[in-house]
Amino acid sequence: MCGIVGYIGKRDVAPLLLEGLQRLEYRGYDSAGIVITSPKASGLKMVKAKGRVRDLEAKVPKRFAGTTGIAHTRWATHGAPSDENAHPHLDSEGKVAVVHNGIIDNATELRAKLVADGIEFLSETDTEVLVHLVARSQAVTLEEKVREALRHVEGTYGVAVMHADFSDRIVVARNGSPVVLGIGEKEMFVASDIAALVSHTRQIVTLEDGEMATLKADDFRTYTTEGSRTTATPTTVEWEAESYDMGGHDTYMHKEISEQADAVDRVLRGRIDDRFSTVHLGGLNLDAREARGIRRVKILGCGTSYHAGMIGAQLIEELARIPADAEPASEFRYRNPVVDPDTLYVAVSQSGETYDVLAAVQELKRKGARVLGVVNVVGSAIAREADGGMYVHAGPEVCVVSTKCFTNTVVAFALLALHLGRIRDLSVSDGKRLIAGLRKLPAQIAAILETEDEIKKIAEEYAGAQSMMFIGRVRGYPVALEASLKLKEISYIHAEAYPASELKHGPLALIEPALPTVAIVPDDELLEKNRAALEEIKARSGRILAVAHREQEKADHTIVVPKNETELDPILMGIPLQLLAYHTALAMGRDIDKPRNLAKSVTVE
Repeated sequence: MCGIVGYIGKRDVAPLLLEGLQRLEYRGYDSAGIVITSPKASGLKMVKAKGRVRDLEAKVPKRFAGTTGIAHTRWATHGAPSDENAHPHLDSEGKVAVVHNGIIDNATELRAKLVADGIEFLSETDTEVLVHLVARSQAVTLEEKVREALRHVEGTYGVAVMHADFSDRIVVARNGSPVVLGIGEKEMFVASDIAALVSHTRQIVTLEDGEMATLKADDFRTYTTEGSRTTATPTTVEWEAESYDMGGHDTYMHKEISEQADAVDRVLRGRIDDRFSTVHLGGLNLDAREARGIRRVKILGCGTSYHAGMIGAQLIEELARIPADAEPASEFRYRNPVVDPDTLYVAVSQSGETYDVLAAVQELKRKGARVLGVVNVVGSAIAREADGGMYVHAGPEVCVVSTKCFTNTVVAFALLALHLGRIRDLSVSDGKRLIAGLRKLPAQIAAILETEDEIKKIAEEYAGAQSMMFIGRVRGYPVALEASLKLKEISYIHAEAYPASELKHGPLALIEPALPTVAIVPDDELLEKNRAALEEIKARSGRILAVAHREQEKADHTIVVPKNETELDPILMGIPLQLLAYHTALAMGRDIDKPRNLAKSVTVE
């Protein structure tokens, strides 16, 4: 959510910033703005607009030249979407410009003090407080002005600051919200996401919390908010700029669904050990003796990552016979949990920057817990904070809703469960069986994707529903939860997910012809129990769409999915339900890549 882009160099800055904002549109936003200057300019020039980046671009004058600038896409927290509330924000003299991701918790208190001192506010945002704090500072350098302002601020921030009197630099700072520097040839970039940088440079520096940086055209330096110099070594981004393009697809979501066979192949590549019927996961930093000492596994994530964690917990219990469960990180960090030294905590986040998950990791680390990270973005905050972990190698995921990253995360958990299981009591034969199943996944995913036209026809029949029910038992329940989430995220159809075993305990009252039910019916030891649930629904004239390994007599429609090993079946059963949500939303004319009110990377509470 929210996006920052900045540049300082010799090139015309406005087109660069607008291009960067377009690459950050997937993060979710409601307004955008840009401010520029140059060494020869007499001040700052700014344009802001409610709406999309194209609306901002239409307002930018033809003569809008500069070589230094910062830009922003805003996701509203304080104040409704409007031109006035859009970033950047200027002080009353028009000398200081700030863009900000995050939330200033004590903004109300600071605003009251500034108003009492005669400051007139032009927006409802918390960010404008920071602008006036910088402008009022009596410090000599811009770095000191920003540092002094930040001393008054409580909360999270990723900020970039320009000053008309210091047109040769941009000062940036981070606390809980991502800030990435891009290192070019006699030019420097800054962004909240590497997506805005990769078309210009692949050399990046990721700021740590409590760190600041000064960018000049030919140099940069990093230091703490207390003023101590820090050492920053650029790293090379592994993803090419083309990875962020649609590649001939109509939407990013469709592209990312279609990439899943290759993505799963990547997460498996180089990790399978046929000799010992296990897998190599060197990044865990967990030796066999330590792994055998684990008494419980707690998985923390939010949204889709939480659902992936639920499947992961079941895999760990089944294969490694270690008690495991998943919990929303947003709840965990507020309930004063008991932190057990024999528990392994696993933090899951596609971006590696999800604020609730990161805050839970930091609290766990403070209490001495061992934490692993399961993330997609190399060098992200959770990856750096954790004791070890796994990258899921899904590649860039641009659509707000997660598809390929969900699938790869579940596969990563299957690898972790197999690894822990083989260290403990999982037999060689079971290890071989599961490895064979993992190797079959890419081809089976490709086979499911080839049935897209059939799924599209089914989706069009259900697109008129006002509400839908999703049910599954044990392994199927997290799949139902994720499918329900996908549908509501992009189609805006109300959807609920329940364990199929809970139907008789309340939800059965909702069943009627107008409420379709999507049932997860794998060919496992619970097949007959699941079929009994279909009987109950059909007896009440409910419409049923089954996702199963064979045609289901009681279902109105069945999407048949290839059979794998029982433990791995949930991975495949989720794929057609992504396509179901996609084509339902498409039939309803929704903005699939940018669903309303949502953001890709949730970096505020």
